[in-house]
Amino acid sequence: MGSSRQGWQSKLLLLLVLPWTAVSVVVQAREWLAQQPSVAWWAVGVSAALGLAAWGLGSATPAAALTGGVINAGLMFTMFDPPFRVWRTGLIPVFTVLILTSLATRFGRRRKERLGTAEGRHGRGAAQVAANLGLAALVMDPSVQSALVDTHWLAGRAFSAVFALGLAALAESAADTVSSEIGQVLGGTPRMITTFRRVEAGTDGGITVAGTAAGLMAAGVVAACGAGALHLGPTVLFVSWAGGVFGLLFDSLLGATVERAGWLNNDAVNFLSTGSAIGFAVALMPLMPGS
Repeated sequence: MGSSRQGWQSKLLLLLVLPWTAVSVVVQAREWLAQQPSVAWWAVGVSAALGLAAWGLGSATPAAALTGGVINAGLMFTMFDPPFRVWRTGLIPVFTVLILTSLATRFGRRRKERLGTAEGRHGRGAAQVAANLGLAALVMDPSVQSALVDTHWLAGRAFSAVFALGLAALAESAADTVSSEIGQVLGGTPRMITTFRRVEAGTDGGITVAGTAAGLMAAGVVAACGAGALHLGPTVLFVSWAGGVFGLLFDSLLGATVERAGWLNNDAVNFLSTGSAIGFAVALMPLMPGS
């Protein structure tokens, strides 16, 4: 986590993500209530239950549970394979991220406590959730989707190609957390990504072979679950996985440089890393089929 003087960065991220996503959810819920009420009730109800479960299990603070619930509802409304079915929505990759990161955080907790790197007992905060999942919700917002489809990079692509961008952000989020948490337990002494010199566990920019491998697999699991649930095919799976992997490495690079220098805190680094995953997925758009 960043220092107290960098707390404004976390607050800014939360203000950027939560109001926009909340308004989008309200607008879409009203539209679905007028057309197909069951969709609105399912999206809001499942998202509320997921948030309560995260809070009850100690994975998130109440504010983080609310933030995560809003983001999940936004993704369920905007990321689905028609006709709407709960198991064909953004719920599946989000739930996969939640399961993977929760298991990784709990894995080897005693060792992490000895190292002083264990996550707090109250779980993740609202800003952490916004930093890790917020860009996925923002890029999948209907107005943003429409704007992206009109860009040079996505012109002529299938509309579902935009889903690869959201999946890339989610894949990066899982990869980052799993890599860090597993690496602290199984990875041995980490090395700085920029110099490959040995550093202490928990050092910003430090990576391990085991942790990186776990991150690669986590990104693949999220990409596969998302692509499978949404019936997007192997190309979307590859693009979203590659974006997640790029974001994972970019996160370590930012940690070794701007975060260690005190310019950015961890929430800002995570937010930018998910952005880099989206950017790399955009660069791979020529691989996507036409509409």
